[in-house]
Amino acid sequence: MGMRGPLKGNWATLLLPINADDSIDFGRLGDEIDHLVSVKVDGIYSNGTAGEFHNQTEDEFDAIQALLAGRCRAAGMAFIIGACQPDPRVSLGRVRRAAALKPAAIQIIVPDWWPLVPAEATRFVEMAAEAADGVPLVLYNPPHAKRVYSPSELAEILGPVPGIAGIKLGDGDGAWYEQARRHLSNWPIFVPGHHLATGVSEGVAAGAFSNVACLSPLGAQLWTRMMADDLAQAREIETRLRGFLDTYITPFATSGLYSNAALDKLLAAVGGWADVGTRLRQPYRWIDPVVVPELRAAAVRAVPEIMV
Repeated sequence: MGMRGPLKGNWATLLLPINADDSIDFGRLGDEIDHLVSVKVDGIYSNGTAGEFHNQTEDEFDAIQALLAGRCRAAGMAFIIGACQPDPRVSLGRVRRAAALKPAAIQIIVPDWWPLVPAEATRFVEMAAEAADGVPLVLYNPPHAKRVYSPSELAEILGPVPGIAGIKLGDGDGAWYEQARRHLSNWPIFVPGHHLATGVSEGVAAGAFSNVACLSPLGAQLWTRMMADDLAQAREIETRLRGFLDTYITPFATSGLYSNAALDKLLAAVGGWADVGTRLRQPYRWIDPVVVPELRAAAVRAVPEIMV
């Protein structure tokens, strides 16, 4: 369904439940969507990194989006479809098929096998906008992209292209936020979920496509709402949230053994709000769920406001 006004708020990512034979469990996926609808997140988005967009067939892509669009449309829930794919031709095909489902926006990445200079990135975004046929685009340029564009480069890339509804990116220090205010004020900016209170207090963030919603969609929604009423308290929760992540989740990342998708699925298992499981599609490794009870107890101690 379309949205009124600019994109904003707490967007929950769709995580793929994977069976032992590496197939996608569409029954559990439907249950996951139903839960996200029931807790009234601001929106649901598919096929981000945590949705394993890089490891599914085109038939599977279509089935995931059809399920998401059907459930969301029936419930009046806003949704964004990720048409991300490292291959530009495959990505543009995904954009065209996503546009037919009339999401609030379509998320794209720039082609990733050979990194694009800004002029090439502009041309690709123009091609995606043509393929989207009037549906707005969100550009996803995460910290692990082969080329991470600066705020000034993003402004150069997106300036010539109408219909950009937002930019999802990794944030930085105070100097980065100053650059973002200077160059990116024309677009809604989505920062990492666990930095959202900082991004709001810096006057930059419109919302997050949120890893905190992986941990607890309801808790992330309540925390996001708190930022409008008690930003100081929301920032204090962010400090504790970052402490929990630094202590218990970051070591899995710094080990070099697990992808970001593995971390997000671990967060969902810790939250326990849906039967997603920690399993990723092979060849990617996943984290043994034996660690979940200890991490859940630690999360409840650190951020009881989010673990609801």
